[in-house]
Amino acid sequence: MEADKKQGNEYLIRQMQIDDLADVFHLGEKLFTLREYPTLYRTWDEYEVIGFYTGDPEFCLVAETGGSLAGFLLGSIVDKRNSPRKYGYLVWFGIDEKFQGSGVAELLFDGFKKIMQGEGVHILLVDTAADNDRALSFFRARGFSSPRDHVYLTLNLPGEVTKG
Repeated sequence: MEADKKQGNEYLIRQMQIDDLADVFHLGEKLFTLREYPTLYRTWDEYEVIGFYTGDPEFCLVAETGGSLAGFLLGSIVDKRNSPRKYGYLVWFGIDEKFQGSGVAELLFDGFKKIMQGEGVHILLVDTAADNDRALSFFRARGFSSPRDHVYLTLNLPGEVTKG
């Protein structure tokens, strides 16, 4: 992918490489914390990053500027056996706080969308917390519609929590 300019910043949007794994993991560690998202149903850990990188590397994108990681996107394709459609699933999407609002999220998403179209995907899926107004606004501005409410029930089991 080529470098894109937006609001004075130049970003290179490209496929994630093995040397990006640690930076992507650490950025996700900052963004997807249990403190911020106590009912997060997917756990952010090194296996998430490695799993996407080894399983669907063509759907793992990073944005860099000036040699620094500005953001990342990890996705996959859901190809159901009895369905005539292929679904693109954007699973993890993170932008470093210092680059939020700079246009890098749009560039990453546009790169993902283009890849998905090239793969014959007809529908893109994304999920987010119902109170994540920033994410909802971002995705609605890109044409996502028909939000569905899901109820995730949680039960805290007794014992000491070691991570937070």
